[in-house]
Amino acid sequence: MNPAVPPAVTFGLLVAWALHDAEEVAFGPRWMRNHLPELRKRFPGVPERLWRALEGVDQREFTVAVGIMAAIVAAASVQGHRTGGRSAFFQGAVDGFGLHGLVHLAQAAAVRGYTPGSVTSPLIVVPYAVWARGRLRRAGRLRPTDVRGMVGGLATAGAATVLSHFVARRLVGR
Repeated sequence: MNPAVPPAVTFGLLVAWALHDAEEVAFGPRWMRNHLPELRKRFPGVPERLWRALEGVDQREFTVAVGIMAAIVAAASVQGHRTGGRSAFFQGAVDGFGLHGLVHLAQAAAVRGYTPGSVTSPLIVVPYAVWARGRLRRAGRLRPTDVRGMVGGLATAGAATVLSHFVARRLVGR
């Protein structure tokens, strides 16, 4: 008999995400504003269009975007709970979230210092994703993941981020 997937696994995604994004909301836009000139010099290969997009994100827009993403993550958590962890949407969100944490660590390594999200990534994001996948595996509910699945999870997380910022920009009238 397969053990049950406790609510800590499914709703843990929302809790871990909220803790992580609290760090991003608290430090993200201000950090970007303060470090953008230095980053532009250090990474000249990045397209100017991306720098301008990052330059244009203010605290209000960022906070609204995080709120929109909260709805997406909450929906994934609820779907995971309703399906006992079997939901592809939930498992993709767990995978995307874990990979998102690794991206934060890579960003911090690239700048050789703090970047918003790099504190909670090794303490909360990556450990939660590894733990949740382990619980799903032990319960016999983990879907097979290959490189395509991981790329798909990260692409989905990226698309959700872009969508949340697009909607936020429209809502705050910028």
